[in-house]
Amino acid sequence: MKDLFSTRSDQYARYRPTYPEEVFRYLVSRANGKKRLWDCATGNGQVAGPLSDFFEEVYATDISSSQISNAVQAQNIFYSVQPAEKADFPDHFFDMITVSQAIHWFDFPAFYKEVFRTLKADGVFAAIGYGMFSIDDDEKSNSEAQAFYHDVTGPYWDPERKFVDEYYRTILFPFTEITAPEFTIQREWTLEDCLGFLSTWSAVKHYIRVNQKNPLEDFEKQIAQFWNKNQKKKIRFPVFMRIGTLSS
Repeated sequence: MKDLFSTRSDQYARYRPTYPEEVFRYLVSRANGKKRLWDCATGNGQVAGPLSDFFEEVYATDISSSQISNAVQAQNIFYSVQPAEKADFPDHFFDMITVSQAIHWFDFPAFYKEVFRTLKADGVFAAIGYGMFSIDDDEKSNSEAQAFYHDVTGPYWDPERKFVDEYYRTILFPFTEITAPEFTIQREWTLEDCLGFLSTWSAVKHYIRVNQKNPLEDFEKQIAQFWNKNQKKKIRFPVFMRIGTLSS
């Protein structure tokens, strides 16, 4: 798994969107047991934190110690630095395994081998993600944001990003699938919030490394024509999920 998010992990924790409560309630409703959860590639614990209210024990792993140092804390969350493809958990240990906005970076066969090893026979696996946001109340600002995603940073995304654009429909998924409902993340952002989120993109980091220039400088100048500093705009992220069991 690539580690693209250790740098400025405090920004990641501050600006990355969080899922609505109904996502977590849905996941819990699908779990056949609530003893142990593994939140793999936990990042800042944005899934581990809310689910710790429902599971007795949450084991949250990431390859970035920097991310974990900025993660949500709770007495029943046990963080550790481990790769997704080779964890040190016992066999048939978990009632549920979750991965949020990260599975596209994994070695699928190696990771799924760990899922099949560590998940209980009646356990549930869920891969969750969110796509590119839209600015719903401002066509001009939204057009600038979409151009920044597709045209400016588009060439700098890693190949794995295509799985996100395809809403995980094309990832390897060797489970008996459960059809999940659709969810949406809705926020009201200032321009600072928007720029902060964009600064966490791996493609922005790649752009800076190649060009020795931050593309957000020009983007801010363009979008500031339509977005005043203290003005809040309505933001929407589509949420997608692949969820399934080991057997029918």
